[in-house]
Amino acid sequence: MTANIIPAVATASYDLTVDLEDMRPALDKLVSEVLDTALSGAMFRRALAAGMDDIASVMRAVPAAEGRLLERGISFLAKRNHDLVVLTDNLRLPVTKAAAELVAMNDAALVKSLSLDADSGGRKSYTPDLLIINRSTKIGHLVDVKRSLSSYEVSRIAELKNRMLAAALVVPDLLYKEHRRLHVEEVRVVILNAENQRTDIDGGVWPLTHLDHLLEIMGAGEVMAHLRNLFQRRVEANWMSALNEHRLDTAPILQTSSSVPSDSDVRPGTREVASSVSRARVSIGFARAPGIARA
Repeated sequence: MTANIIPAVATASYDLTVDLEDMRPALDKLVSEVLDTALSGAMFRRALAAGMDDIASVMRAVPAAEGRLLERGISFLAKRNHDLVVLTDNLRLPVTKAAAELVAMNDAALVKSLSLDADSGGRKSYTPDLLIINRSTKIGHLVDVKRSLSSYEVSRIAELKNRMLAAALVVPDLLYKEHRRLHVEEVRVVILNAENQRTDIDGGVWPLTHLDHLLEIMGAGEVMAHLRNLFQRRVEANWMSALNEHRLDTAPILQTSSSVPSDSDVRPGTREVASSVSRARVSIGFARAPGIARA
């Protein structure tokens, strides 16, 4: 078994292709399913009516919903390649102290031929977003999908990659024991960055546009970019619709009567006071500092 970071991908083409135009209805449905559970227009309206705490809670749900959408989108596309098996449930992989030390203290070339017992336990664990197995090539990909890495320090990314590599050591045993005797000869780890920035192709941090190579399907990256853009536009539309309705519901009722007082509304003596004030002598000039004599 080999456990390593995915190397740089050369320009390649694959027999399988997805066409964005053909996929639009399915992508629309996928986005709707995700939005209906957490970010519908009705949910935004209720949050606006309830106040800031509820609004903040709904807004915090946006990143999590987008993450779920990306995972579902990748799984959906992967089904078009019948060589692939995609696992998403019950993937809590143990990260033992021994595995962590092997990865941290040794070169990848020394670790790649090792594998560990999946039942070895350990207090720490790692749960990948996806485990994609290619039955033809016998390669497994341990995938972590990130909306963005902009807030991640370099040390945090390195720690994540080491944890993924340590968890990868138990994948062959796990697949054989718990997933119908699935067999892999190599396990690769990859972080997919949806923002397509801060990538390190040789170091296992790939842009989402490289999904073509992960699934061996031409056009997969383009479809996922469209899916993400569609999600963001739909969230914005739901929010603006709810906000406009909320503004209409809470707008003050305009007074139909004139706000200009009539002669009968003016109290006796008001005109006289106003007249005397308007005739008072007013001095206008620049500000003066204390002690400066007037010219």
